[in-house]
Amino acid sequence: MADQSKSAPRRGPMAGGPVGGVVEKPHDLVGTLRRLLGYIGRHKVAVLAGILFAIGSVVFNVVGPKVLGQVTTKLYEGLVAKVQGTGEVDFVWIGRTLAILLGIYLASSLCSLIQGWLMTGVTQKVVYRMRREISEKIARVPLSYFSEHSKGDVLSRITNDVDTLGQSLNQSITQLITSVAQIVGITAMMLSISLPLTGVTLLTLPVSVVVVGIMVHFSQKYFREQQEVLGRVNGIVEEDFAGQGVIQVFDRSDASVEEFERENDRLFTSGWRSQFLSGLMMPLMTLVGNLGYVGVVVVGARLALAGMATPGDIQSFIQYVRNFTQPIQQLANVSNTLQSMSAATERVFEFLAAPEEDDPVAPQLPAAREGRVEFDHVRFGYEATKPIIRDLTFMAEPGQTVAIVGPTGAGKTTLIKLAQRFYDVDAGAIRVDGVDVRDWRRADLRAEFAMVLQDTWLFSGSIRENIRYGRPNATDEEVEAAARAARCDRFIHTLAGGYDFQINEGGTNLSQGQRQLVTIARAVLANRPALILDEATSNVDTRTEELIQRAMDELMRGRTSFVIAHRLSTIKAADVILVLRDGDIVEQGTHEELLVKNGFYAELYNSQFADNE
Repeated sequence: MADQSKSAPRRGPMAGGPVGGVVEKPHDLVGTLRRLLGYIGRHKVAVLAGILFAIGSVVFNVVGPKVLGQVTTKLYEGLVAKVQGTGEVDFVWIGRTLAILLGIYLASSLCSLIQGWLMTGVTQKVVYRMRREISEKIARVPLSYFSEHSKGDVLSRITNDVDTLGQSLNQSITQLITSVAQIVGITAMMLSISLPLTGVTLLTLPVSVVVVGIMVHFSQKYFREQQEVLGRVNGIVEEDFAGQGVIQVFDRSDASVEEFERENDRLFTSGWRSQFLSGLMMPLMTLVGNLGYVGVVVVGARLALAGMATPGDIQSFIQYVRNFTQPIQQLANVSNTLQSMSAATERVFEFLAAPEEDDPVAPQLPAAREGRVEFDHVRFGYEATKPIIRDLTFMAEPGQTVAIVGPTGAGKTTLIKLAQRFYDVDAGAIRVDGVDVRDWRRADLRAEFAMVLQDTWLFSGSIRENIRYGRPNATDEEVEAAARAARCDRFIHTLAGGYDFQINEGGTNLSQGQRQLVTIARAVLANRPALILDEATSNVDTRTEELIQRAMDELMRGRTSFVIAHRLSTIKAADVILVLRDGDIVEQGTHEELLVKNGFYAELYNSQFADNE
């Protein structure tokens, strides 16, 4: 028995999103934002420049009210002097100062424009990088991940959640920098005018912090639930679209709509609660700001009467109070945006943190690629406590055709998945050309096999492009030669455009048999040492099956072939037939040898053909 130290770690339960009414607890907001800052940190120069321009915009903006207050004081003093007959209003000084004020505000707007341009570029680069990492991650995640997670939930993570991240990040990062800089700048200007009035204004700050903290605490879990339920809703929609034919045939439309409405109601509830709680921030912050106004007016009036403040100072301070509460309100809105962004970002990071297929650093590859496949006392189960294959041993020699038959659930398709290392064995070993599959790089191992499956997969594009998928650098002549070998050249020429005929999504504008022949042509073009045929003729009629069988015979010539079939008529000519039951080989031999044994294979065969012989 092979060294079991190479066995894969035990697989846990399904890790997909919840399917019932239980919602995961909110993840760490601070931790998620800290990780996101790591992405933003790659653009330090642009971020630093954006911060400097944001500060410049704030500096110019906060100076404006004080200058305007000076104009007000000058105008007031001039009007008083004119009334008293001791002087005139200095309109020249006022006009020159107002021109300077206009320049200050224009400079503030220009700095704000540049800062917005820089930070928008940063956020889009972050989103671009994240989309690229997701695209690369999909290729590294094992196929078992997609069998354990809802397709709709995965799609929601890589589409809706990334979109939410991009939009929220673009809004929040700019607003966050501007608001913080504005609070600091306004505080400094208020201190330069009046310490007592500044103290009155700052009394509203802890009240604002408490309001924001309470709202964030109660609304965060609903933002998280909203993103998760959205993933389930997408999963339902995706399944309903894919299975619409079955739904109609079995008259399950009402049940499908009911299931959708149930989850959609949960989405409505979580969305309503999160938006309602976050929407309370603005009126509450406005109330706090109005309290600050009242305090400034009362204290400012007393200071003015005592001669400790000028009318211009009071006017400037009232403007500063309004400008002081505004960034606090904006920070409250940013906190809402950050919650939504955090919930989406957590889900994206969860996908990026999913386990990946591991490969040996220095793979040991065989000197010759012959297609010899050996199963040596293999044991495997999708769940560690429920083995599907208990102790399986056999050898497929180069060029040999091995048929695998048995009842549903016997482990036929599982053998193929193990040979290509979609899963690792729990015990024993599988060797290809004498080398343990765990010592191969997965890409090299899978390049040894061509595959034709029961469920044909064709993408939107021409027939030529779909066949060339088996070997992207193949010439047009090689593509057409593969099509002739697969017996599909004739029907291709009957289509409009021939090899340039455009296949629609799912290949529904071709018949089932035509789609199967195109996939066989793809496998012929790949020209690999080993071949896997998994129920390749189970969905076609007898005449088409005969045509496909001749194409497969051509394809299998000179290759190690594994044929999984329920129709036993298609594997009579196999060099060896493995009969599986409950994960074990109960019989093996040629078709004639197994019939003579009159065992389980003969029972399966006679159950299909006894009435015809």
